Amino acid sequence: MTDSEINATPKLNSVPTNEPIDTSDLFPDYLVECDEHLTGARRLLLQLESNPAEARREHLDGLFRHFHTIKGLSGIAAVREAELLAHHLEEYLGALRKNLVSLTPAGVDALVAGARTLEGAISARRDGTPPPEFNALIAQLTALTNGTAAPTANPNAARRQTPISSAHPPDKPDHTPEVLRTGNRVWRVTFTPTPVLSERGVNVSTVRERLRVAGEIVRAEPITVPGGGISFAFLVTSSNADFPSHFAGDGLRVEPYESPAPEPVVEPSRSVPLAPSNIVRVDLGKLDELMRTLGELVITRARLDGVLGRVSALLPAAERRELQETSLTVERQLRALRDGVMRVRLVPIRDVFTRMRFVVRDLTRETGQEIELGLTGEGTEIDKFVVERLADPLLHLVRNAISHGMEPVAERITAGKPARGRIDLRTVAAGGAVVIEVEDDGRGIDAERVFARARAAGLTPPGGWSDPGAVLDLICSPGFSTRDSTDRASGRGVGMDVVRRAIEELGGTLDLVTRPGRGTRFTARLPLTLAIADALIVTVGPQTYAAPQAAVREVILVEPDTVTAFENNELIRHHGGVLPLLRLTDLFRAPEPTTAFPALVVGEGLHAIAIAVDRVIGLREIVVRQLSDPLVQVPGLAGATELGDGRAVLILDAVGLARYARTRRPH
Repeated sequence: MTDSEINATPKLNSVPTNEPIDTSDLFPDYLVECDEHLTGARRLLLQLESNPAEARREHLDGLFRHFHTIKGLSGIAAVREAELLAHHLEEYLGALRKNLVSLTPAGVDALVAGARTLEGAISARRDGTPPPEFNALIAQLTALTNGTAAPTANPNAARRQTPISSAHPPDKPDHTPEVLRTGNRVWRVTFTPTPVLSERGVNVSTVRERLRVAGEIVRAEPITVPGGGISFAFLVTSSNADFPSHFAGDGLRVEPYESPAPEPVVEPSRSVPLAPSNIVRVDLGKLDELMRTLGELVITRARLDGVLGRVSALLPAAERRELQETSLTVERQLRALRDGVMRVRLVPIRDVFTRMRFVVRDLTRETGQEIELGLTGEGTEIDKFVVERLADPLLHLVRNAISHGMEPVAERITAGKPARGRIDLRTVAAGGAVVIEVEDDGRGIDAERVFARARAAGLTPPGGWSDPGAVLDLICSPGFSTRDSTDRASGRGVGMDVVRRAIEELGGTLDLVTRPGRGTRFTARLPLTLAIADALIVTVGPQTYAAPQAAVREVILVEPDTVTAFENNELIRHHGGVLPLLRLTDLFRAPEPTTAFPALVVGEGLHAIAIAVDRVIGLREIVVRQLSDPLVQVPGLAGATELGDGRAVLILDAVGLARYARTRRPH
């Protein structure tokens, strides 16, 4: 991606790391994840409910994992009610796993109620309704965790002030309805104790005695109030019209008691899944199997096309035309099927970018730096397989940008920069590839310092000290670092070999542009998918090879007299500049062509090369088979595939070939 393309990007989501992170984009995925974990928890609870005394360890471990994950997800999605309740469920299960308490039927009931209430809390956030009341359930879980008598939780209760357990039982059974029917006045008296009142001898016992003298206590109960305090509520019947005036002050509040309306009978509600009904979670292994079957269909289709080509000359024109039309229709349908399966495998890179937000926030809090994170292209979709393996390389690049790239605030101000540093993550899809950039506006990489370290360590860049990629080659050497010590963020060099290897294993490339005092940009180019791809079929001598189309910028025709030899290398003119020429006939020991030959231009910028081949047969759809055997994994080969005629051909690795061409340059 050029600087002009970057600057022309229309949408930029800038996230200051010291401000709350907007997680609204994550909420649909949060619902799907929680729905899956709650389903798993309910399945385990059904097994526990049948025989709590014989709870197996794997059941408790499974429940613990489900609730622990929901707690973490709820924390990220800022669903605090679900996070708090899941925490208490996790605490109780932790005590059970450590054999500090034993599982009882009451404990199973609490876990079942907890799962149901969790679902209600998450659903309430989804629907924008008030969350269910669960203070009593938390009190019950706390009591179970501590091994004390657990109060019974009523999941249908929704009081603003929730009763809690008390050492003082009600004076009488609750016969408020009978008292109201007699016509007597009923008062609600609330007493809130304080240390000052206690010093004066005013406490719940003295208040109780005063109320007994003035009337008849119908009901008494402790209640929780906002902030975690405790008050005591009394219902008192009295025929004295001046009853309120006898209880002014002393932490007392008196108000007439109104008969509450009868509560409607609530029918058990149908459990509504958290995730939308149009979302289906499919294991990636099943999609891989489907893709393999589709690959076999592609190969079979190619074989059929070859057979039709051989027999079509024997058929009348009308039948030949009909066969050709049918073959083209099957080809279109297979491509549509391939595109459909690929769309199922594609996921937005947003999830990986969102993780980087939290990484930057945590590291800036630890280092005390001020860093703003800019995100562009979060909606770009990539194969799930690629996304999962891209998370760690991006994590290393972002950490290293903070550790090595960013100067302290004082140094930035002295250099005329804003006190707040900036890291940009960008991604854009182009054809069958995706470009991901990690750029900071820090101090840049001092090439001379890198070279000095490399010489001291006895390292030499593969392309020589003057090679444009020498700095990247050195900092990606295993164990190389410009720091004498590492920190939590780790420095450039610590893990950079892992970054490059992971990207190249995905068929991608890693490039570096750095400007001292202005910043550094790492650019990773990756294929959108690794399973089925379009490829150019080429020949070199008697052998046939496949070159992935996404890696080939263009195909040019080279005349032998336009090739210039320079210090054991060959160069050709191209668009006003020169390109190194790599002859695959040399690499594979095949006869060199004596006439004009085609060349595949691969790579970008200073890393671009022209790969000479004998002939380009055409464009084919291929099924990529990785070379998993270490004995056949060699630079320049990315895998193997099968053509329609049953032959197995090797897939060229443009990245490996470009690196091989650079190592041939004089040092």
